[in-house]
Amino acid sequence: MSRVTELSVNGKTLHCDVDGERSLLSVLRDDLDLTGTKYGCGEGQCGACTVLLDGNAVRSCQVTAGNVGRKNVTTIEGLAKGETLHPLQQAFLDVEAMQCAFCTSGMIMAGYALLQRKPNPSDDEIRRSLNGNICRCGTYPRIVTAIRQGAKMLQGAAK
Repeated sequence: MSRVTELSVNGKTLHCDVDGERSLLSVLRDDLDLTGTKYGCGEGQCGACTVLLDGNAVRSCQVTAGNVGRKNVTTIEGLAKGETLHPLQQAFLDVEAMQCAFCTSGMIMAGYALLQRKPNPSDDEIRRSLNGNICRCGTYPRIVTAIRQGAKMLQGAAK
């Protein structure tokens, strides 16, 4: 595959010079210094590397940089506005939805993708949207609570 010289990440065009066969995850972390997206299993099974590609949650370890094209990549770093956390990020802190926090960015990105499609999801819809995102610490109930709280915060901000 050919070289990739730029990617649209978090609303900005970022320049790089990478082999198009490299995983998006490795390019984000190693070349663009966006380390919020985590390497977990490298096989698309754990969800730690979840990012949005044109608004859809994808496993960045399974997407090659060459297949991104002109699509917009959104990482966990792209949610905050300056020093102000996105309401979903803040909700994860407020309800202490993480212990080791290794899965947190993937969980937040999967939750964010859900809330973009469905602003007021049920707990079952939240659980389904997180299918395949693994939390080794087992904080799933707090993660669901955080996404529900984030949804309420976003709805309040929209009014």
